[in-house]
Amino acid sequence: MVVLVIIGMIMSIVAPNIMGQQEEAAIDKAHLDIQQIEDALSLYKLKNKTYPTTEQGLEALVNKTSIEPIPRRFPEGGFIEKLPEDPWGNPYQLISPGEIGKVDIFSMGPDGEAGTDDDIGNWDEEKQ
Repeated sequence: MVVLVIIGMIMSIVAPNIMGQQEEAAIDKAHLDIQQIEDALSLYKLKNKTYPTTEQGLEALVNKTSIEPIPRRFPEGGFIEKLPEDPWGNPYQLISPGEIGKVDIFSMGPDGEAGTDDDIGNWDEEKQ
């Protein structure tokens, strides 16, 4: 019985540290994904003189869109092979033109809702 109490005490100390590290790793992954998407968007703009619109979304990096403005140059295989999901299983979002920068790329964060304090976006890159 004493052994179980000791194990319980140890777990109460260790578990929060592990949970904090998992959350930090998820946030780091989101920043890396956003940087990869931002690089693909830069290439898209270089080839087409404009970013995809909000309506076209990030899918315009993978598949040639039929929504105006239609890109003049679209490489076979797209600008990115596959769009990653954020660490919480949601798609990354695009606002173009951006509200904060030229384009805003973001994860809705752990709560899965846009516009809340846990959103992680390319506007956070300066904080890294």
